[in-house]
Parts: sequence; C-alpha cells; structure tokens
Amino acid sequence: MIETRALTKVYRTVTAVRELSLKIEKGDVFGFIGPNGAGKTTTIKMLATLLPPTRGDATICGFSIRTHPREIRRRIGYMPDDFGLYADMKVHEYLEFFAAAYRIRGAQRMKVVNDVLELTDLVEKRTALIQTLSRGMQQRLGLARVLLHDPEVLLLDEPASGLDPRARVEIRELLRELRRMGKTILLSSHILHELSELCNTIGIIEKGVLVFSGPVEEALRKVRGGRVFWVGVTGDGEKCAEILKGAPDVVSVEPDGARIKFRYAENTGDPSGTLKTLVAAGLNVVHFAEEPVDLEDAFLRLTKGIVS
Repeated sequence: MIETRALTKVYRTVTAVRELSLKIEKGDVFGFIGPNGAGKTTTIKMLATLLPPTRGDATICGFSIRTHPREIRRRIGYMPDDFGLYADMKVHEYLEFFAAAYRIRGAQRMKVVNDVLELTDLVEKRTALIQTLSRGMQQRLGLARVLLHDPEVLLLDEPASGLDPRARVEIRELLRELRRMGKTILLSSHILHELSELCNTIGIIEKGVLVFSGPVEEALRKVRGGRVFWVGVTGDGEKCAEILKGAPDVVSVEPDGARIKFRYAENTGDPSGTLKTLVAAGLNVVHFAEEPVDLEDAFLRLTKGIVS
C-alpha cells in the first residue's frame, strides 16, 4: 500500500531524510516514531506529494509520488500537525466547503457530511462555530475533513498533539474504528504507550535514518534480546526452575518468590511446548504469560544506538 525506496530529502547542507526504505501493507496502522527533527514530518509531506524528494521514490496504492501525484491525492487523507480551520465557519459549512472541493455534489454531499459527522461523533456540533470547539473536537473535525472523499490511506502527523487525556482516548477510539473499516494509517506520535496499543507496525527514525521498521513485537524483542515469560506454579518451584533451565532455547531462569521469570534466545522459543513440558512433569501451572515490554523503552534504546 505504501512503499518507499531510498527516499531522501536534502535541504542545502542538511539531510532531513536519508535513504528511507520501508513498506506498509494494506490495513496496517503504522506508528512513525522519532525525536523532534528526526524527519517524520518531512517524510509524511513527501508521501502527501507536498514536498518533492531529492532522491529516491515512494509509491502509494501503486502510484509514484514523482509521476502520479494527482492519483495519490485522490487516495489519501493528509492531516498535518497544525492544520487550518476557518474559525468563523460552522462545522457543517466547513465540511460542505471541502466536500465541494472534492467535487462531491448535491444530495451526495449532504450524505457524506452527515456520515463523517456521525463517525467522528460531531453530530451535536453540526451548527456550532468552529472557534467554540475544544481542541479535541477540532482534531476530530480535522479527521472528518480528510475522510470526506473516503481515502484508502490516511497520513496523520501528530493527531493527538496537545490533547487532554479524554480527548486522546476519543481520537484513539476513532482511529481504531478507521482501522476496522480497512483504512491503512500512517501516524506519527510522541505518545508511545498509546501507539503500542493502536499500531501493529512501527518505524523508528533518528536524524533522518530509519533505525527500525517492522511489527511492534519485533521491536520489543530486539531490545530485550528474546521473549520473556513468567510462570507460576503451586508446590515445587525448584523443580519448575530446573525443568525450565533444560528447556530448548531458554537462556536464563530467574526465580522470584512464587513465580519464575525465564527468557528465550532472540527469535527462538516455543512457549506452548514449554508449557506442555511443565504440565507433563506434574506441575500445577497457575500462571503462564509473556512479559509486556514498554515501547518507550524500546524507542529510547534504539535511538541511542544500543541496538541498531
């Protein structure tokens, strides 16, 4: 759905994006992570065909950003971090104006406007002046605008920027609904714990260079060097620990009271097989779960070059 190949942007002596190559499949929610000035916004603007690349190329829905920008614009919805709102317009007037710009006419225009108002939960604010809306409602209105032409791909630059906790939850739920609708979404954000709940793939960029791209779980495993599990048994904890030490691909075992922490070697391990071994040995397993890893920790370690 989205693919970049050695995408590069140079501003005089500064390389904002360097040889960026990534692939986002249809239906993915891709979290684009990086510190300020890392090249996230520059990348998104190139994908939105608003900024020409210096070198390289990217395709969206099979069309090149270099040769078919109009075809891409018909298929994307782009929402920048700081987008313009006409404060003295009413909500429905604003959406009708942009629907007309997308050449949606007549009764179809009213239907589309009503549909996006319902989707973004702004029906009750239909006749409200935009200047009276909260920051969270304005963000939802911005999303409503980019959904008017039913784009296949959404490019969202910091959609939850500056929102209070309740408004962030509302935006997150809206993005989940869009994913259920089959939209392919690329979003940048600094709210890392929310990205881990929302995204199935991520890209981490630092100083214009892509440090990592792939499933969230893969990034977490890369940081911690293998999958980590906790197992709890009633009775013989020492026997459990000894069995785990001899289990295939287990590289460390750490008893911790009534529970035992163990780690597989990177990209290895068969949790179901390990569990079967414990049960077959007569142990009463009451807890067996993978340890969650914080995406924020993964981001900090990857961008510091500890893992690269």
